[in-house]
Amino acid sequence: MSRISARLRALTHSRPTRQVGRVAAVTGEVLLFLSVPAAAYADPGVPVLAANSLPVVINNLQNWLIGILAAVATLFLVLAGVYWATAGGDPAQVDKAKGALRNALIGYGLAILAPVLLQVVQGIVGS
Repeated sequence: MSRISARLRALTHSRPTRQVGRVAAVTGEVLLFLSVPAAAYADPGVPVLAANSLPVVINNLQNWLIGILAAVATLFLVLAGVYWATAGGDPAQVDKAKGALRNALIGYGLAILAPVLLQVVQGIVGS
């Protein structure tokens, strides 16, 4: 029993455990701070929640969609470059790089076509 309690004491008082505890404490404090609703500090004369018109919502959606697609496409482009640079002549790795490059180009194409697709949606829904 004394070996188990000594080992448990050593584990709970070790340096990595203390560091994890500190990180957990700071993370908890930050999450607690961020959980306070910002609306509680808002000016009561200004409406906190405002409804946007459909064209504004679609425009915001378009901007977000283009940004997300471009970011994912850029990630695939970087991965393709890394795969190709580290291939070292391995045909399987080069094929993997080509696949990532193809995915990046598809992502950029979708990012370019996103406004057109959202215009079609806006035409169907009506504004």
